[in-house]
Amino acid sequence: MNSDDDALLENLLAGKHRALARVISRIEDRSTGYRELVSELYAHTGGADVIGITGSPGAGKSTLVDKLAETYRERGETVGIVAIDPSSPFTGGAVLGDRIRMASTVGDMDVFVRSMSARGTLGGLSTATADAVKAMDAFGKDKIIIETVGAGQNEIDVVRTADTVAVLVPPGSGDEIQTLKAGILEIADVFVVNKADRDGADRTVQELREMISLDDGGQGHGSDPSGHHGPGTGGGHGTDTDSSTAVDDGTVEEWTPPIVETIATTGDGIDALVDELSAHRTYLVESGERATKARNRYAEEIRTLLREDVHAILEDELERAGGTDELADAVRRGETDPYTIANELLDPVERCLEELDVEGSGEP
Repeated sequence: MNSDDDALLENLLAGKHRALARVISRIEDRSTGYRELVSELYAHTGGADVIGITGSPGAGKSTLVDKLAETYRERGETVGIVAIDPSSPFTGGAVLGDRIRMASTVGDMDVFVRSMSARGTLGGLSTATADAVKAMDAFGKDKIIIETVGAGQNEIDVVRTADTVAVLVPPGSGDEIQTLKAGILEIADVFVVNKADRDGADRTVQELREMISLDDGGQGHGSDPSGHHGPGTGGGHGTDTDSSTAVDDGTVEEWTPPIVETIATTGDGIDALVDELSAHRTYLVESGERATKARNRYAEEIRTLLREDVHAILEDELERAGGTDELADAVRRGETDPYTIANELLDPVERCLEELDVEGSGEP
């Protein structure tokens, strides 16, 4: 890194919010040298709890995140918030901008809010989100909350970045339960029925219980490979009590996501939600799932970076071959076909990899 980046990293690690904002801007813009900067962050990460908040639009995610941040601050913990906003079709930037609607923590320097554009990424998370989380983690934030766009089942991408995922379900909507069945169910570590003072909240809680029971074959424990499991029983503006417990032989039972009822506008149920999020953190550590999640997350990051780099290399090859338009015209004229073009472009890359393999094996 150059001296400016060294100074920027030093200021971030020293707890200067202006440096944190600049680093995240570098990450989001993918500016020259940002990779070296992010690489230096890894050695300083691993201390933060990363919480994903997802659910359909109108479920009250932003208000809930605001109250969560306020509660964590009251408990003496610092908070970073990454708010994933829909992308502008014109600029690619975040439409909603910095979340001024998170009014409870305005002016509190220990609550750092950053809006980021989804940039059309499937799942509502831009590829910069994970790096922004690392910057906040290295900075020393105790809790990092990722609030996603709320695009239904595609929100599954949040699992790759968050340790604990809370899925918000508004009351009285059978359609929302159907959406959960479509794919978002499996990512929930905690279910939150927000706006629990509205008609239909009790029915929504019951529908969630029944849906999970059916999904589990009526056994009360989930069987999906992600390790997420269905909720037990709960009610009122509180929480189900059966999450995870230690058994006599010292092992940890599988996590059973509770259903927490909240009224984010008044703060009802927020303490119970915070306690359940903390309980899940304890479960992850004691069961070894936290290490497994981290390994899976880093594996996905490696694959993502490789895809980006290979894509860039192939784009350069396309330009050297005359550009996409010229090649497409050749296909249109019947002179070649897309498969042949792809093979020809990949051939030098494959030969290069073969040569590296030979050199690595020590063969002449």
